[in-house]
This record gives sequence, C-alpha cells and structure tokens, in this order.
Amino acid sequence: MTIRSFHLIAFMALVAFAFSNCKKEASTDPASLAFKFKFDATQVRLNNIGLPSTIPAGNAAQTPEFHEMSVHYIELAPGALTPLGNGAIVYHATETSKGGETAVDFDQAAKGAEGEAFTKISLKNVPPGTYEWLRASVTYQNYDVTFNINSVPGAGDLLNQKGTIASFVGFNTYLTTVKPREKSIAVNNDKKQGFWAFETNLSTPYNAYSQVYSGDAPAGATTVVNPLFASSPIPAGSCVVTGKFAQPLVITGNETGDITVTLSFSINKSFEWKDTNGNGKLDFYADGVTPSEQIVDMGLRGLTPSWK
Repeated sequence: MTIRSFHLIAFMALVAFAFSNCKKEASTDPASLAFKFKFDATQVRLNNIGLPSTIPAGNAAQTPEFHEMSVHYIELAPGALTPLGNGAIVYHATETSKGGETAVDFDQAAKGAEGEAFTKISLKNVPPGTYEWLRASVTYQNYDVTFNINSVPGAGDLLNQKGTIASFVGFNTYLTTVKPREKSIAVNNDKKQGFWAFETNLSTPYNAYSQVYSGDAPAGATTVVNPLFASSPIPAGSCVVTGKFAQPLVITGNETGDITVTLSFSINKSFEWKDTNGNGKLDFYADGVTPSEQIVDMGLRGLTPSWK
C-alpha cells in the first residue's frame, strides 16, 4: 500500500467516524418544548374577565418599555372547563419557606427578555393531548416608565424623566435583594402581590440624585386577565393570566422536532395612575406640599399564546 493510499483510507475512516457520531447525537437528542415571552404594545387591552377595557375617567396610563419577566408556573389546559391545576403543568418555579411561608424563590426563578427561551423541557414529559388554553402565573416584571418631578427646589420642573420598576405580582415571593436597574435594596423576606421597587434614572446633571424607592400596591389593584373566570376561577392574590391559543397545541407523544410556545402579553397602557391634573403624565411633586399622583395598576392586559 502506498503512503497516499494509506492517507486516503485514514481520511475516509475519520469522515465515517464523524458522521456516525453526528447520527448518534441526533438520535439521542429529544425534541423539546421551549417557552418565550413577547411584550406587545398593540395587543388588545383587556380587563380582569377578558373583555376590552378602556381607561376610566380621571385616570391615565402609559405603555411601559419592558426588559424582562418571570413566571411561577405554566399550565396547558385542554378546554375552558379544565379547573385550575388540572391541566398539564409543564413548568414550576423553585419555592422556599425561608421567609416563613411558601413563596417563589426569586433568586432561583427563570427570567427572560423578549424572544429568549427562558425555560425548555423534553416533549416526552408533556402528556399527549390537545390544548386550547394556557395559564401563566406571572411573578415579576421589569420595565421603564416616564414621569415628571415637579416643583424641585432650586431646579423647577424635571420633565420626561425615566425610571425602572421591578414589580412583583405573584402570590408570594421571597426576595433577598432587588435591583431594578443599577442600585440594589435588601429585603430578605416574603413579599405578597403588589410589592414594587422603583429606581429613578434622572437626566444629567441630576442623575447623581437617582434613588430606589419601594412600596406595596393596594390588595386587589393588579389586573389579572382570566377569560375563564366563570368556569375556572383563580385564587385572590395570584397572578394566573389565562389565554387561548390562536391554534390549539396538539401533542402526540411522537414528536421528533422542537416546539416553541410564545407567550404574547399585552402591555398596552398597562401602567395606570390617578391623573389628578388631567395632563396625561405621571406627576410627582418635590415641594413637600402637593400630593403626588397615585399608581393604581401594574397588571398585564392579556395573554395570547401561539406555537410553531
């Protein structure tokens, strides 16, 4: 055998080995079900029972600029009469009792920006069936809003300022620290639905005065859209947003390709406040006299899941 022939045979053997390895990897890699977020500013704005909603007189609202979100669990429901929890729960976040009660462990929660696959499971773990509805228990939202700070001593009105909100709308969340944007605050406790942290991002030369503020929205103030409220109610204080698939999701158990489900949430005018001066802007006051306008809702305004 010539050296040239030997090299050719060795090369062909390497090619055959490489292809056999490729085939082996492809055959052992199971098909997956992945989930992504979409934050849609044009999606229909709904109320708690899934009907189109307008902004009440005396209120104003804006569409936030979303950065990321987290959900506690995801449930696939076959039909409108499927009770909450009786569908296929395909994702469930880590929980803890470090704060005294059962709560979502925020440090362990999967968080995702728009278009990112924030969780993925094997399709072999999804019960075969036809699913018409999806329930997503939202835990956390992070987004920017604009506001005015009026009557600042020595500066006047600071208009069109930006701030970042970390909003916790789950049933109960255990938090060590919260970092809306660049600054952190320590919590080390459970927080019920409605807890928020707000970090101002003031324009130059006032950016050195940016701070983090925190508080709690009134109980029941968060909109949680559930078109199945009559047949499948959700517990008070939870944030299980319910939406119908544009096309039913069919799982046979014999899938060989991946499926991606996109959870499209309506953020259409989802940040709402009492507009006491009627200017359509969120106004805070620094004069120590004039009451600042009160935020009344930070809930999402609908869910339309789709898959491909």
